[in-house]
Amino acid sequence: MTKERGEPSRAVVLAGGEGTRLRPYTMILPKPLLPITDMPILEILVRQLAQSGFTRIAIASGYLAGLLQAYFDDGRRWNVSIDYTIEEEPLGTAGPLALIDGLDDPFIVTNGDVLTDLDYREFMSFHQERGAIASVATYERDVQVSLGVLEVDEHGDVLSYTEKPKFSYLASMGIYAMQPEVLRFVPNGEHLDLPDLVRTLIVEGERVASYRFSGYWRDLGQPADYQAAIDEFPTVGERILKSEDTR
Repeated sequence: MTKERGEPSRAVVLAGGEGTRLRPYTMILPKPLLPITDMPILEILVRQLAQSGFTRIAIASGYLAGLLQAYFDDGRRWNVSIDYTIEEEPLGTAGPLALIDGLDDPFIVTNGDVLTDLDYREFMSFHQERGAIASVATYERDVQVSLGVLEVDEHGDVLSYTEKPKFSYLASMGIYAMQPEVLRFVPNGEHLDLPDLVRTLIVEGERVASYRFSGYWRDLGQPADYQAAIDEFPTVGERILKSEDTR
């Protein structure tokens, strides 16, 4: 049965990467099991999804998959149902979607290493209201250039000179809402990353929406960001987990 508009559906968590930028930590643990205080990154995400009504979670795993399965088991500890796909060969961030059965309703896809207070239910509602085949959660970032920047014409004549300008751009948060029709563009058994999938959707004339978010968000792919998340969690953890005890 199709979900009502705004009602949460399934969630897919991407947890198959080797986390090479976080070595040596990830030599013995998959990145989603690295702790923020005494709780793994992925447990925080599972708790958030459960709070938002996502009771069926698929974990797309590969590297050290057995440790993820041992920790999360079937998910009943968090009142959710968790199942797993295991990549024999790396399939990228979008390729694993072809391995997951039952994605018949709108679903969330999220990296397993993001820390945010995004409301996943609200994001799904936005996606369904926009009528897009996919929606990307986005975050505004600023880049401060430490040099003077020149604009020149085809002859090399200077048109403008700006000292240490600041540029703003929208970055993907690594969190997506998708219609099941997206799976038509995901070939079975082939490597495909989410940026390539989004580009394909656009080229094919499909509507892709941007959900602009201004709350708390950290991608934990770099050691500095991982350490910052540990430092910030005592302050932001209550907001991220809402009324839950953040230990």
